[in-house]
Amino acid sequence: MKNCVSRRGIRTALIGTLAIAGAFVVTTTSGAQSVGVKQTTLNVQRALQRLPYYGVFDFLAFGVDRGTVTLLGYAYHGNLKSDAAQAVKRVSGVDEVADQIESLPASQNDDRIRWATFYNIYTDDFLSRYAPGGAMSARYETRSFARFPGTQPFGTYPIHIIVKNGRTMLLGVVDSEVDKTLAGVRAREVTGVFGVENDLVVSKG
Repeated sequence: MKNCVSRRGIRTALIGTLAIAGAFVVTTTSGAQSVGVKQTTLNVQRALQRLPYYGVFDFLAFGVDRGTVTLLGYAYHGNLKSDAAQAVKRVSGVDEVADQIESLPASQNDDRIRWATFYNIYTDDFLSRYAPGGAMSARYETRSFARFPGTQPFGTYPIHIIVKNGRTMLLGVVDSEVDKTLAGVRAREVTGVFGVENDLVVSKG
């Protein structure tokens, strides 16, 4: 299996699915779910939420089909891919894990784009409410990057910023089409970005 993520798979995970804690998007099996599958889904969700290195520059999604869990998404932190797979393998009710998480390559230019996009989005007057601690916290995180390169903000950030080879993808959940559009505008304002793919999902309440 190639170490890459199908964008169609990510979109499938996003469209018409259940958003968990503003961070994880859970795919479900077709038809009525059994109680066992629902419990396994919740257990997998909890296992991923406990991962210590999951942040705004990562994105994880998963699907449960009986005893098989498929992991999708993008990992900025080097250990996140393997840690996620190991955590899910230990979940009761999981027989097999298909790990399709892509590890993002190290790049100083991509890091610059990540942080500039983070700043533009999470300090925006309207979008800063999505940042834990608000705009002031986002500004503090941005200043911290100068002292600790290669890091990222951790916590519940609903708008995830995935950058690869100068191209940005926005993934996650927002409250309205206006917020989705504005986030895309802020991402496109970053100097040197080659393109922005806005795959944010608008919450239906």
